[in-house]
Amino acid sequence: MQKAYMPRILDSVLQNNLAVTGAVLIEGPKWCGKTRTAKELAQSAIYLQDPDYTESYLLTADTKPSLLLKGETPRLLDEWQIAPVLWDAVRHAVDERDDVGQFILTGSAIPPEDVLRHSGTGRIARIQMRPMSLFESKESNGSVSLYTLFNEQGDLEEVSNMTIEKLAVIIARGGWPASIGQKEENASTMVYNYVESVINTDISKVDGIEKNPSNVRGLMRSLARNTASPIPMSTMRKDMASDEDTISEKTISVYLNALRRIWVVEDLPAWNPAMRSRAAIRTSPKRHFVDPSIAAAVLRATPSRLIADLNTFGLLFESLCVRDVRVYAQTLDGEVFHYRDKNGVEADMVVHLKDGRWGAIEVKLGTKAIDMAAKTLLLMCERINSERMQAPSFLMIITATGYAYRRKDGIYVVPIGCLKN
Repeated sequence: MQKAYMPRILDSVLQNNLAVTGAVLIEGPKWCGKTRTAKELAQSAIYLQDPDYTESYLLTADTKPSLLLKGETPRLLDEWQIAPVLWDAVRHAVDERDDVGQFILTGSAIPPEDVLRHSGTGRIARIQMRPMSLFESKESNGSVSLYTLFNEQGDLEEVSNMTIEKLAVIIARGGWPASIGQKEENASTMVYNYVESVINTDISKVDGIEKNPSNVRGLMRSLARNTASPIPMSTMRKDMASDEDTISEKTISVYLNALRRIWVVEDLPAWNPAMRSRAAIRTSPKRHFVDPSIAAAVLRATPSRLIADLNTFGLLFESLCVRDVRVYAQTLDGEVFHYRDKNGVEADMVVHLKDGRWGAIEVKLGTKAIDMAAKTLLLMCERINSERMQAPSFLMIITATGYAYRRKDGIYVVPIGCLKN
């Protein structure tokens, strides 16, 4: 029996795009809920991964792809990249029909560039889907809104009932819809199986290039150990030396690109604001998996092991917060970056909206580091050129547990269990 649909923040984004474009492509990792979300709006569908029909679909796609587009609209083409010719077929059909809301495509892998001969601009809108945020899984009470922080300044008096123990379970389980509500050991097994599929099958399928599973595992272990850090390729190579002495940085780059194309890795790019001085801004991205449970599974970090290793717990907690803030910022037409200058002044996240507004965020697992985080955020703001950029809409410290409030210096302290879009 299929579980009841758990509403997603992306629902409204999908509806809005279908109202103004002929087709919408939902991209994201396998198992994050793309198909289930699309089915809520689709009136007909074909599932290209269905083993009973895949061969027939591929044959039809090669001979007359327009036949696969016939059906009530919006028509869902699930995992469209299995038959890449459908991209141009959809683009042509949108032009011919001259109407909005015709197709929903889902894809868990980015096909080679030569497949997409036409960008689809103006015909096919792209939206990215990630695993569920804590607000979507009903583990954040949503008492503090990112939208409100951008639009209003006021006091906060909220509280989260999240505990460190519960947070450790959530990190190990992840935001995968199928794992929500599962027993702890079952959820962990599901994530382990996901990781093994990535290592042994998915990463090679995306570009047709066979990859050494031992090297893939070594790379993912390096990324997991260095989650939320701007590690260079040379560090990854050293981490992997015990697994394969001869691996090159060029090979690592190929593997990393494949992980990005199946949406397993989603690095956090550096923010480059206008500065008061010539202080150098670090431009390296911070390394993140699309969900912290992937890192936990690679490291075999069970909830109890996370609690016993607060350093690893803190890094994976930061990755969890990055995932959630990315989900929340999407409805505000915002992007998420990190900031760090050559003197070590940083912000774990900067949410930058298309209209120029921005807010800076530090993430702290424990409350003892709040004062230092506030000092860092204020120092960062002093270095931004306010004549060329707007002042920040807010400064925030995300914590694991406790109370949401506004400090005397104006900085918000918000537990992740209170936050929503």
